[in-house]
Amino acid sequence: MDEHGLGPNGGMLYCMEYLEANFDWLEERLKELGQDAYVLFDLPGQVELSTNHDSLKRIVDKLQKVGFRLAAVHLCDAHYVTDASKYISVLLLSLRTMLHLELPHINVLSKVDLISQYGDLDFNLDFYTEVQDLSYLENTLSSSLPPRFASLNMAMISLVEDHPIVGFETLAVEDKGSMLHLTRAIDRATGYVFVPPRESAAPPGTVDMANEADSSRPNTFALFSTAAGPLKGDRSDIRDVQERWIDAKDEWDAYEKRQWRKEGELAREEAARARTIRERNPDVDIA
Repeated sequence: MDEHGLGPNGGMLYCMEYLEANFDWLEERLKELGQDAYVLFDLPGQVELSTNHDSLKRIVDKLQKVGFRLAAVHLCDAHYVTDASKYISVLLLSLRTMLHLELPHINVLSKVDLISQYGDLDFNLDFYTEVQDLSYLENTLSSSLPPRFASLNMAMISLVEDHPIVGFETLAVEDKGSMLHLTRAIDRATGYVFVPPRESAAPPGTVDMANEADSSRPNTFALFSTAAGPLKGDRSDIRDVQERWIDAKDEWDAYEKRQWRKEGELAREEAARARTIRERNPDVDIA
């Protein structure tokens, strides 16, 4: 930044352009991880990188050409849905990112466990995650902005609805069920969920690819059963997410604390039991 007279944003864009120009260095470092590496590229929050600037897009294209199966995971703070104008901004940003990067894309409302601290929602949580009829936001937008912006508000709503590809998963990072659900969604987007274990037998008459890299072996068994089906598991239903973090957050917090206390007591009892066994039988290994 000092050498080239750049600010923070310009410095970040310069770094991305520099990485693009030296992609062979990145490729060599990635090859050192091996064929079966699961790589997470953590990008800065500067939106220009994924909405306007072309260096990241060209790097993504190069990574795909060398064999990476990529998916973009776009995190937005969940509290933006409590304000209609901010929610529309998040929708436009997400849409722009999806169209620019052209990757399997998962938008995530993160920190959903904190959403109740920012006020009540005008609609149920599924209205925002599924991006339902946005015309219902017109009155809210009109009441919070001068009348001269009414046409602009409807134009932005129409733009999002004309490209019905935006939707959201939710994430409470300290909640195991929430994290597992998002992991499953990402694995399905990258195709990782369709890769069979190495020890699984190939169907009769097919080419044996058991010795290929995990990213290259197909799994037609899982393809049709999971490609378009709904994700199942804890926190996979948005109504459960709303109950946990909005409608009955205090009750759920109290319940989980009781469960954690029980788990801690069981762990202490198991440790005490194992210690007693070792004292009585020093030669016995306790797994």
